Amino acid sequence: MSLFNSGRSHDSPQQARLYAAYEIAYTGVDFTAAALFVIGSVMFFSEAWQIPGTWCFLIGSLFFAAKPTIRLAREVHYARLGKVETLAERLKEPGDD
Repeated sequence: MSLFNSGRSHDSPQQARLYAAYEIAYTGVDFTAAALFVIGSVMFFSEAWQIPGTWCFLIGSLFFAAKPTIRLAREVHYARLGKVETLAERLKEPGDD
């Protein structure tokens, strides 16, 4: 196995709970970012609302940037749950000896 392998999400009940928690966070961030972009787009129809709309775009962009951070944090969390030897074995490429 390697990093970002969804098959590991069910290795144990603890990992299944961990996977679910990170997926909920990821989905929440995704919906929030999308909502901010829709709201910002609507605000741009009025000149008076363009500055708040720009802020919605900026904050939405930060939420979109958080998505890969959540995925990386999940993988680091998985790595900390396992033994270092096991993790090294999972990362070994076929043919490496």
